[in-house]
Amino acid sequence: MDASEKSAGTQHPPGTQQVEDVTVRTMVGNESYNEALILEPPRLTHPTSLLLVLCLMVGFCCQTVNGFDGALFSGLLANNVFLGYFHGSDAGIWAGLVSAMYQIGGVCALPFVGPAIDTWGRRVGMFLGSFLIIVGTIVCGLTIYNPTANQFMGGRFVLGFGVAVVSAAGPIYVAETIHPSFRGMVTGYRNTFWFIGSILASGAVRGCITLTTNESWQIPVWLQMVFSGIIVCTCWMIPESPRWLYVNGKQEKAAAVLTKWHGLGNPESVWVRLQLSEYEAHLNMSGSDKRFWDYRTLFNSRANFYRLACNCLFAIFAQWAGNGVLTYFLVPALKGAGFTSSVTQANINLGYSCFQFFWALVGAACIDKIGRRPMMLCGMAGCSLVWIGVLAASSQVDDSQGSVNSAASNATLAFIFIFGAVFSFSLTPLQALYPVEVLSYEMRAKGMAFSALAVNASGLLNQFAWPVALAKIGWKTYIIFVIWDAIQTVIMYFLLPETKNRTLEELDAIFEARNPVKESTKPTRVAVDTDNNVLEVKADA
Repeated sequence: MDASEKSAGTQHPPGTQQVEDVTVRTMVGNESYNEALILEPPRLTHPTSLLLVLCLMVGFCCQTVNGFDGALFSGLLANNVFLGYFHGSDAGIWAGLVSAMYQIGGVCALPFVGPAIDTWGRRVGMFLGSFLIIVGTIVCGLTIYNPTANQFMGGRFVLGFGVAVVSAAGPIYVAETIHPSFRGMVTGYRNTFWFIGSILASGAVRGCITLTTNESWQIPVWLQMVFSGIIVCTCWMIPESPRWLYVNGKQEKAAAVLTKWHGLGNPESVWVRLQLSEYEAHLNMSGSDKRFWDYRTLFNSRANFYRLACNCLFAIFAQWAGNGVLTYFLVPALKGAGFTSSVTQANINLGYSCFQFFWALVGAACIDKIGRRPMMLCGMAGCSLVWIGVLAASSQVDDSQGSVNSAASNATLAFIFIFGAVFSFSLTPLQALYPVEVLSYEMRAKGMAFSALAVNASGLLNQFAWPVALAKIGWKTYIIFVIWDAIQTVIMYFLLPETKNRTLEELDAIFEARNPVKESTKPTRVAVDTDNNVLEVKADA
């Protein structure tokens, strides 16, 4: 809890007992949420809370399957056997097209994501997406009998379709099911599992790259179905989202889920009563989430349109910070920096994934302490500054005699790793959290489908533009990121509000305000006595 505390004497009406040493705590967030936080401090170390986190690991795996592909394809571009088998290249149109089929599949999934998750539940959404990933993996793996890239691209299309579904269902499930006070940290940790997949894919590619047969790329490709298989087998053993249960006529079951997992078995828990009262006040029992064809709620009010804009803007900006180049096309970037050995490239790819994972874990642990806005603003501004370093160093790699300047080459690699630290600490934990938080329940599944569309559509630019740019203009490509990241920082400052220290339903008041950013940063003052009894909760005007 970020709070400034001060002791103050209080004036009491005649006939009341005067209380000495009242503590006034100033914090950002909703009054009801902060009062519950003081009356009933949540316990993450309680066995029931830990078991709930274990259940949510199924949702974490939804991000792992997405991270696996990013590092897998980047690693395959360093595999000469793979490129020779398909007569491909590690940069240019061929690399962009094969890679982009993943994003194209995600874009085509848009009409089906929201209806599937809203109609059958979050768990079924995770199952369907994972099943499609397994099918896509099989199609890609069986290209060993068909030495053309068409079948491989078809498999990547199915993979992208499945990942769009599972990537929407996973964060929604985690954010809606976790205890409100742990939502930021746990959902932030969920996105760090992208690197679990990335590390495993990088490790598999590195371990097989010395093989001279097709197994050098076949083994990593087939491993892509491991985590989707885990989701398919375990998604039925975990509780369903209480919000989905509530709006689908299962209020008693929703109350039971909240009592067991959030109230630790106590139906009179402050957290249980708070959430049930907010469900009753905010959740629309006959909303557009019940009609698969109805997307009007995304645009039928200023507040909802603002919510969707925040969702899509953050999703796009996180893709356009420059990380797309260092995820899918790290190999040509490393070549431009003077690292031409395939084994060296594979080693760097693996090390980069591990390095990013560490900083993403650190960032997720800090997300509730620092807040969403400070992390995203400092992170995006930091990315712009680091790209200046990458640009300056990479421009000096080739000296006037045509040989490689080793000092500049090493400096470029160092700045690439610094970029990975900045992005992973500040933006990676928010990628699965912030887009979910800013959407109301009724628009959440369909809104996350639009988020998936935004991610994949912006990803198409990453897939097509950057490999061609790296091949044609090399290090000058990085000038774009220096300028664009600075522009994104300014837009974020004026448009994206703070969402910490509130339940998902309490965020409605922010987006209905005239100035959501200003409303979201108003401090709340909570007065408590020496026995930690709440005397007054008041938001500043």
